[in-house]
Amino acid sequence: MGFMAHAYNMALAHPYDVLWNLIGFGGQAIFGVRMLIQWLKSEQQGHSVIPISFWYCSLVGGLFSFSYVIHQQAWALVFGQGLPLPIYARNIWMIYRDRATA
Repeated sequence: MGFMAHAYNMALAHPYDVLWNLIGFGGQAIFGVRMLIQWLKSEQQGHSVIPISFWYCSLVGGLFSFSYVIHQQAWALVFGQGLPLPIYARNIWMIYRDRATA
């Protein structure tokens, strides 16, 4: 099925299905933006930097994507989407912990 046909079918889909597709696409978009953020910040600083916004995009995009995978019952993707979430949260926590002690 072509892109336009798929878009047309989505427009006619139940609002519940459209919402879940938006969650899935949104999660992937947020997750993808993190690389742009990291690249721009590194260019600005002149060396490799991982800003806190990178970790927030990772966590939020990952949560959206994980929710979508669970909803779709795409069990083969559950570990790939779910296991990194605690790592993203821990990195955010460590950044705030280090800022508090500094």
